[in-house]
Amino acid sequence: MPSYDVIIIGSGPGGYVCAIRCAQLGLKTAVVEGRETLGGTCLNVGCIPSKALLHASHMLHEAEHNFAAMGLKGKAPSVDWKQMLSYKEDTIGQNTKGIEFLFKKNKVDWLKGWGSIPEAGKVKVGDDVHAAKHIIIASGSKVSTLPGVEIDEKTVVSSTGALELGKIPKKLIVIGAGVIGLELGSVYKRLGSEVKVIEFLDAITPGMDAEVQKTFQRTLKKQGIAFQMGAAVQGVEVKNNKAKVTFKLRKDDSEHVEDADTVLVATGRSPYTNGLELEALGVEMSKRGQIVTDGHYATTVKGIYAIGDCIDGPMLAHKAEDEGMAIAEILAGQKGHVNYNVIPGVIYTHPEVASVGQTEEQLKEAGIAYNVGKFSFMGNGRAKANFAGDGFVKILADKSSDRILGAHIIGPMAGDLIHEICVAMEFGAAAEDLARTCHAHPTYSEAVREAALACGDGPIHS
Repeated sequence: MPSYDVIIIGSGPGGYVCAIRCAQLGLKTAVVEGRETLGGTCLNVGCIPSKALLHASHMLHEAEHNFAAMGLKGKAPSVDWKQMLSYKEDTIGQNTKGIEFLFKKNKVDWLKGWGSIPEAGKVKVGDDVHAAKHIIIASGSKVSTLPGVEIDEKTVVSSTGALELGKIPKKLIVIGAGVIGLELGSVYKRLGSEVKVIEFLDAITPGMDAEVQKTFQRTLKKQGIAFQMGAAVQGVEVKNNKAKVTFKLRKDDSEHVEDADTVLVATGRSPYTNGLELEALGVEMSKRGQIVTDGHYATTVKGIYAIGDCIDGPMLAHKAEDEGMAIAEILAGQKGHVNYNVIPGVIYTHPEVASVGQTEEQLKEAGIAYNVGKFSFMGNGRAKANFAGDGFVKILADKSSDRILGAHIIGPMAGDLIHEICVAMEFGAAAEDLARTCHAHPTYSEAVREAALACGDGPIHS
């Protein structure tokens, strides 16, 4: 029976990063993956392909709306949908092949097939059984749906189907105003679809800073995306490749019907542990279907651990990566740790939205006194030159110590700008520390410095 120090089930960001880190620390490592390619949901049907389409569709938007103002004259490009999908597939291929290369470089074995755990210390892949001192479950998550809504990946699609539609729909209805729905809704709006988002709650992107929520929704409306808030979807009927979406308004229980060529179900994701036979092993599961772990990622069965989307916490690729590195270090006798207070979240629309730490609403609820430093991108020279003046940077700092407690950005390159603040928070920095750090001019990052200045005596350019 082949034997390993560590066998990881799943090759998504949590699994593959964990495997490479284990190998770097001298542990004999294997990864179980049933897909034809490595990388899990993120690289194959999630983060990477969606960013390719977001980038391509944004380039189209720039050509249609901003090129002429910059003196770039000529006919706006037409959309070759098949070629755009080919570009997306090439992007996926480059990334998944990159993981294969990293596995070979680090001597990580790929056990091809779907895995199960017949008993602690053993992993079955097909007809083969492999022994391991430690088993790490990094099996990720699957699409969640709603009662009365059947996904066929043709007319009613999940995020997976939305990445490979046969044609660009004339009208797209998105069920759910979370990250996935708004990103893919943005793609198809730019490509010419009429897009309407139906959301159960009264605000988009649940859990986000309320001021950012309002600004973000207003910006998306300006871009032509329609919203129906406070609506509970009752069902979707498909006939002749067309869909009818029935929903009730929460405020008065009135029933309404909307027609669409395509319906995107973007109501979140749930842990994926199918086929692992965890209950039979005695692994404790939560009511939400998550694997229960302690502070060191150990399950209730000795020698079995879990990370990523299948355990508690935000379903983010980078959260899974950090957990993968942490458990690898723990198993190698080190002190692996993840600071869950400093995990950024990003939405890759245009403008981008990024956040880290606490929101104003959370600070108020906790009774923490704080200062707000805010700066608009309209005061940023680089943003104005690049038609990117929408949005702002907001920094929240403790009123007495000035320590940074959270930050919220809507604007150009928000997903990159947030990391300066993440680093500052990891070092326990004060807003003044950011404010006194020289920032290159002209850059978008100056808006971060100005927001930090606004926590004290005030910004310069506002």
